[in-house]
Amino acid sequence: MKYKLSLPHFGNTAVVTERIMRGLLVCGGAFLLASISLTPSAEAFFELPSPWGYRCNNSTCVKEENSGVGGLVTLNKCKLTCGPYGVLWPQPTAAFIGNEVVEFLPTSITHKTTCVQQVCDLLEAALTIFKDNLQQYHPDYNFNSTAWKGPWNPATEAHTLQIDVTVKGEETRLTLDTLESYELSVITKSDITTATIIAPTYFGARHALETLSQLIEYEENRDSLMIVSDANVTDSPNFKYRGILLDTSRNFFDVKSIERTLDAMAANKLNTFHWHITDSHSFPLYLESLPNMAFYGAYTSRQIYYPADVRHLVEYGRVRGIRVLPEFDAPAHVGNGWQWGEMQGLGKLAVCVNKEPWQSYCVEPPCGQLNLANPKMYEVLGQIYNEIVELFSPIDLFHFGGDEVNLNCWNTTEEIVSWMTDNNFGLDEDAYYNQWNVFQNKSHQLLTSANSNKEVPGIMWTSHLTKKDHIDQFLSNNQYIIQIWTTGDDPHIAELLNKNYRLIFSNYDSWYLDCGFGAWVGDGNNWCSPYKGWQKVYDNSPHKIATNLTGSSHTDLILGGEAALWSEQVDETAVDSKLWPRGSALAERLWTNPSTNWEQAETRFVHHRQRMVKRGIMAEKIQPQWCHQNEGLCYL
Repeated sequence: MKYKLSLPHFGNTAVVTERIMRGLLVCGGAFLLASISLTPSAEAFFELPSPWGYRCNNSTCVKEENSGVGGLVTLNKCKLTCGPYGVLWPQPTAAFIGNEVVEFLPTSITHKTTCVQQVCDLLEAALTIFKDNLQQYHPDYNFNSTAWKGPWNPATEAHTLQIDVTVKGEETRLTLDTLESYELSVITKSDITTATIIAPTYFGARHALETLSQLIEYEENRDSLMIVSDANVTDSPNFKYRGILLDTSRNFFDVKSIERTLDAMAANKLNTFHWHITDSHSFPLYLESLPNMAFYGAYTSRQIYYPADVRHLVEYGRVRGIRVLPEFDAPAHVGNGWQWGEMQGLGKLAVCVNKEPWQSYCVEPPCGQLNLANPKMYEVLGQIYNEIVELFSPIDLFHFGGDEVNLNCWNTTEEIVSWMTDNNFGLDEDAYYNQWNVFQNKSHQLLTSANSNKEVPGIMWTSHLTKKDHIDQFLSNNQYIIQIWTTGDDPHIAELLNKNYRLIFSNYDSWYLDCGFGAWVGDGNNWCSPYKGWQKVYDNSPHKIATNLTGSSHTDLILGGEAALWSEQVDETAVDSKLWPRGSALAERLWTNPSTNWEQAETRFVHHRQRMVKRGIMAEKIQPQWCHQNEGLCYL
């Protein structure tokens, strides 16, 4: 028996040939080298059928030796069709998935959209992204843009995937009231598979396209795509706000890495990219009216976000169903970038900037807080808000930051102490909290003015200003949303809920993704250790936290949550692996709010990680690949 193996040109053909010959000798001693004709070819692909196949048994893909017994399929086909949700992530509200697939080629996709023009324009962009995601399912996508080579079954070449999308609403911008639900049906008749999407808004339709892409996989034995031949999905999110926070001040992240973050968020139906752009470390945002902020505040002249970059990312996110939410943290967490005020005749705009010993004036180096005694500071702050609103327009939310104010910084600054004394404000803690509140009120007014006098909800971190003795007199529950960053058992959460404050959860004991690494000041581990594994992220339920603390789930007040990646120990080189796939665990918690724990989600989760890697997201490996191929056997 003679075997003819056609090989693609993967660099050094001789090396590839040698490896295959070794493999044949190892796999079957009866093969004789003299009987093998090796013909390198750029027009065909090498394929050695696997000795293994898979059978769906009790919603588990069971691996069996392929000895000619019927009913065995490839791993990808089994994953698509096995279990009530196949490999959909996050788990939908309700789904039926058939157990058969049909093969087609990515060039055989057609579509029809029914919508108002501005929505249809967005849908065309979303469909382009959908098609590119399918292209990336091919193992050689990054190696060769013409990876699909065939030869194919004539039925595969003839089969068409027709996508019909109907969007009823006219919304093109995400708000807290936007409906993100959708209905998706897949029906196959003869040589056409029709995927029908009906959604109230563009954002629901975009989510439906993501789900449709997850009903499709690569058929390795045919070098084609395959789609579940019939399916029905009805879906909507449990939480309005589903976010990822990225801090780009402590370390800089280039635009490409932020694009990848938005791509991964879209793959997980997350809808808010919380951009912590500035901090005391750096001010990397270029403002046309205040160029000195970046001139003094950027790490280098190449590590700056220019207006075109910001507008690009806002639009990049919008097409992917994501609001880009700016945070301008104040009055603490400011410093570098503010040093130019005195030279321009504006006085000190910020105090305690880079002051030592830092432990006395801030929570981490470098220090810096805005100068409450300088009215010129508010003029600059107003200019900053004017440009931020224009860059991120239109905004439906704004993050004021507002945490970790160090009163000792203000109380040891001569200018501020004199101002407090001259105005009979006092010098005790309450006096400083009162002036902090004055600052917050003025900030809110400046933002509203910058936003054409349209008030938007402001988000603030939990802080001394949000404590029970202060929050009633300082922050209105109509104007402000409070973001929880303390632990999940903090009684402060119950106090806020009982006072009807809307909450976003980011409790650090479960949803801080920078934890569990070596300390960056001193030795030992960083302050929020240990590491938060995906299981911990998945099982963290805001509703359960609320119920444990108050006896009620407070579904009306809990808007959702987000995982935070503070960047003291991460930059663009490692952002993918720090965020993903743990961010995917967050996504299912916030989309589905499952009643079960992580164990029931594990096989889908591991496959979804593989899918993100195919799409160019360098997500952290969760298990050996053997576990992906042998479901349910990696357990304790």
